Order: sequence, then structure tokens, then C-alpha cells
Amino acid sequence: MRQMSSQTLGTPGLALQRARGLVGESWRYFLVSVVALGVDYGLLLALTELGHLHYLASSAISYTAGGVVHYLLSVALVFRTRRVSDPRLEFAAFFGLGLAGLAATQLILKVSVDGLGLSYALGKVAAVGASFALNFVARKALLFSKATAAS
Repeated sequence: MRQMSSQTLGTPGLALQRARGLVGESWRYFLVSVVALGVDYGLLLALTELGHLHYLASSAISYTAGGVVHYLLSVALVFRTRRVSDPRLEFAAFFGLGLAGLAATQLILKVSVDGLGLSYALGKVAAVGASFALNFVARKALLFSKATAAS
């Protein structure tokens, strides 16, 4: 039986360090997401109930406001590695990737309210998980990771 060297297995300490970093980053991202969600959800309710806007218009505005808060907190508190050096370009890409989350949110809201007869507030709760997962994976992979040789 062939012996495996540390080169074959990789460095266990490095793998553990990377895993801990990802867990810490994921946890910080979650906490930042909760703050941004508070802005998003609170504004959604205020614009719809007090401002009498259509729930989908309120959702687009509130999601955008939450996205700005999310970006500012993410670059300050969550992601240590940044692929894009120009903050304006980074924000544009962050916001652009967030549009996929907004599209998922709008679709889930529309189906929840018009298709299933749920309230927009409950539909928003259903949309949060999908948007969170989509945004974290896309932003981590495309904006806040080390560039590879092919990048």
C-alpha cells in the first residue's frame, strides 16, 4: 500500500484554517444580513402600510435600501479578501449581483400573494432564505475571494 505524503493530502492545518475562516465569514455575513433585513422588512411594511404603495414597488425600494446597508456592513465587517480594488466598481457589482436576489424575491412575493393568497409580509419571509443563499454564494465567489490564475 502506498504511503500518502503531506503533499498528497494537502496541509490539514491550512484546510482547517480555511474552514474556520469560512465559518466566521458566514456567521458575520448572517449577522449583517439580519441588520439589512431589518431595514428591508421595516421599510417594506412602512411603504406598503403607511405609504400605500403596491407591495412589489415597496419591495423593490426596501430591498435596494437594505442592499446598500448590506454592502457597507459587508465590506466593513465581513469580507477580508476583496477581488475588486475600486469601491465604485465593487459596489456596482455587489448591487448587480443583488438584482438576482431581488428578482427571486419579487417572484416569490408574486407567487405567494397572487398565487397562494398569502400576505405580502409572509411572502417576504419565504423569499428571505432564497435571496440570502443566492447572494452569499454569488458575492463570495465573484467579489470577495482571491482571484485565480484564470481570473
